[in-house]
Amino acid sequence: MPENFQIAYPWVLVLLLLPILIYWLLPPIKNRSSALKFPYFKSASKVTNQKPKKASFVKTRNWISWIVMYAIWILLVAALSSPQLVGKPEKKIKTARNFLIVADLSFSMANNDWMIDGEKVTRWTAVKDIMHDFIAKRQSDRMGLVFFGSNAYVQAPFTSDLKTIQTMLEEADVGMAGQMTNIGKAIVKGMDLFQRDTIQSKVMLLLTDGVDSGTEILPLDAASLAKKDSTVIYTVGIGDPGNRGSDLDERTLKEIADMTNGKYFRAKDVEALENIYTELDTLEPLEYEEERFVPITLLYYIPLGIALALAGMVVLINNLILLFKRFRPSS
Repeated sequence: MPENFQIAYPWVLVLLLLPILIYWLLPPIKNRSSALKFPYFKSASKVTNQKPKKASFVKTRNWISWIVMYAIWILLVAALSSPQLVGKPEKKIKTARNFLIVADLSFSMANNDWMIDGEKVTRWTAVKDIMHDFIAKRQSDRMGLVFFGSNAYVQAPFTSDLKTIQTMLEEADVGMAGQMTNIGKAIVKGMDLFQRDTIQSKVMLLLTDGVDSGTEILPLDAASLAKKDSTVIYTVGIGDPGNRGSDLDERTLKEIADMTNGKYFRAKDVEALENIYTELDTLEPLEYEEERFVPITLLYYIPLGIALALAGMVVLINNLILLFKRFRPSS
């Protein structure tokens, strides 16, 4: 018997003994029938020296009939007990957080210095490739996209439709927001998006490979606003500041993360970026509601169907026997 097989009403199985109790406790049914009058009955009894006795004839079924009828009863009781297959309780994912990805699309993200499957690709291509898997795992979050360069703009507002987020991410390309790196303006744009929504839990993932070149809003001033609004910012530095051509400002990214109770990560290659996304899944785990729904597959119709089919066969066979007796030629 499989582990998930259950009987909803096991006490109903007591009814299996009911036919046996009726057979032993109740007297047989007596039916009156017409009798043949024999005028010389008393004379015959005197001649044979036998005294007349009262008697009755009890009709009995053959053992095959009893077995079939009891099998039908067993099947009916089994159906009444409601057998069922009970699955494991399903946890319902609840939406309790806005997760915003703020990605740098400045010209430096077009540097062709990352490797995927032995081939050189641009930094942005590698980031998109890994980010697709990360987004697919965030089933409990409403996600949004903000891209920035010289300016910042909303690519996708917060939505639980992750397929749309994937599509909007794929359509983005380097240079769409200008060639500079305005980190402060990007954070403020993300804060504006958070303020339009009612969900209190706010998480921002900021990815960049450069140093802030904006003059209107400094990154730390923007981070201070995020802190006041209870927004957690995780920062990811793309590239290796030790290599030529990299102007990654790790100090500022660390300060932004520390100020907002987030964490700074450095992604110098694809493998490091994959590890960062894995750690983010741990830092911001999916949230589930209590186990409420238990999948149940009812099986009562199986014994009920067999019982009805067996009863139908018995009725059909009995009718065929009666027809045969009725039309059987007399000898």
